[in-house]
Amino acid sequence: MVYTVQGKQVGNIGYGLMGLTFRADKLSEEQAFASIKAAIETGCNYFNGGEFYGPPDNNSLTLLNKYFAKYPEDKDKIVLNIKGCVVPGLRPDASPAGVKTSVENCVRMIGDKGLIHQFEPARKDPNVDIETTVAALKEQVEAGNIGGITLSEVSAATLRRAAKVAKIEAVEVELSLWCTEPLENGLAQACAELDIPILAYSPLGRGMLTGEIKSFDDIPEGDYRRIIPRFQPDVFETNLRLVREVEKLAARKGVKPGQVAIGWVLALNKRPGMPRIIPIPGASRPERVRENAVEVELSDEELAELDRLIKELAPVGTRYPEHGMALLDTNTE
Repeated sequence: MVYTVQGKQVGNIGYGLMGLTFRADKLSEEQAFASIKAAIETGCNYFNGGEFYGPPDNNSLTLLNKYFAKYPEDKDKIVLNIKGCVVPGLRPDASPAGVKTSVENCVRMIGDKGLIHQFEPARKDPNVDIETTVAALKEQVEAGNIGGITLSEVSAATLRRAAKVAKIEAVEVELSLWCTEPLENGLAQACAELDIPILAYSPLGRGMLTGEIKSFDDIPEGDYRRIIPRFQPDVFETNLRLVREVEKLAARKGVKPGQVAIGWVLALNKRPGMPRIIPIPGASRPERVRENAVEVELSDEELAELDRLIKELAPVGTRYPEHGMALLDTNTE
């Protein structure tokens, strides 16, 4: 399916940049560049990054700045969506001043005005009306600092309010076999009604659905997943049940478990009443980027099996610690 964003054709699968810089161990520039290059070469050219994905000298923007200095011919091959409006303590600041500061900082770090095709506050600011935030973002579009407006982890009601102020080009939300809330809380329906695509982050369940994490001890020291409730030792074995079933299905098909997980997200596009959904898996190794880029077709029987497993083997524990869960938008008005 051909899909375009701001006149640029993007692949059915995008690429999440978070794992290249938001990590306990610094990735070598060579490996990071190889992973970015692999994403572009495999058509996963809808990039998603963050101003706070790492320190100022090594986040999504500064990494891309260095990458494009080395490979300037790749600048026009991507569509870049950036999350910002986060202040120390991982607190949202989507006030007009916060929006202006964040956008201008992102433009400065990437070093090329106009390269940020889309920009979104990482979370709805609970202290600021969404209309105020979107109006401030609209000013940044008009100033030429960003190409368009996206939102992240908003409720259906908030999205509808935002869409009355300015064009919303996409909504980024967690969506996977391990997280189906957007299909159940009205957000996917609202996106379909408003013709707004979904950028599905963590389609691999933060790596769990690849089958490579077999225990809590497999998670590196300092890795953010060590504080996520779903990965804690007391529920880990329970949450492996779904992974094991995905592994069985993948083995029957002769593919990787992660490819099945991404294939399920892609298959949502064929369901009646769904918006366009683009999974944006992250990977820090070029071989994994290429693996994630393979589109696996799932039969109706296989999809039905996965839908049954989702209900029977739903994960135990929240997808963020208490602080993170409190920042998720649940507005109904």
